[in-house]
Amino acid sequence: MATTADFRNGLCIELNNELWTIVEFQHVKPGKGPAFVRTKLKNLKTGRVFENTFTAGVKIDLARVERRPYQFLYKEGNSSYHFMHVETYEQLTIEEELINNPGLLKEGQTVEIMYHADTDTPLTCELPAFVELQVTYTEPGVRGDTATNAAKRATVETGTEVFVPLFIEAGEIIKVDTRTNKYAERVK
Repeated sequence: MATTADFRNGLCIELNNELWTIVEFQHVKPGKGPAFVRTKLKNLKTGRVFENTFTAGVKIDLARVERRPYQFLYKEGNSSYHFMHVETYEQLTIEEELINNPGLLKEGQTVEIMYHADTDTPLTCELPAFVELQVTYTEPGVRGDTATNAAKRATVETGTEVFVPLFIEAGEIIKVDTRTNKYAERVK
């Protein structure tokens, strides 16, 4: 058991017999009335985001989860992804809906798979915050094409399209944010 004072981003809790992770929270102390904690919770099974308010000091059931490092091996069919545990070399197959951004997953990449410790079932597969991918195709940018920041479509090696600045050319390696699916920077 924990209280709202133990809240932090990424904490997994059990609420209404479902597992939720805290995306963000804010402790509020109004001038009149009791303090409370406003939270955004993400369901680990469905991915649905839900806003909930807890009274300050209320007891919450924590869910025991483990994060294990895996390496992506290959994709089979339309939705089966095969992974190998980095230390034990045990192989695992999970479905596409458990992966937070499958379009940016390339072979050989290391990810973290979150397990429910009590039932030993995989809950989610999280990519690193940023991945480096090679641009395979993009239209050439025209100098003087715009007066403000402009973006064009670029296809990366995994087949996903990302918006990049006009100066990015095919063959370059870029860093992409896996949480927002946006261009971050060019890798030198």
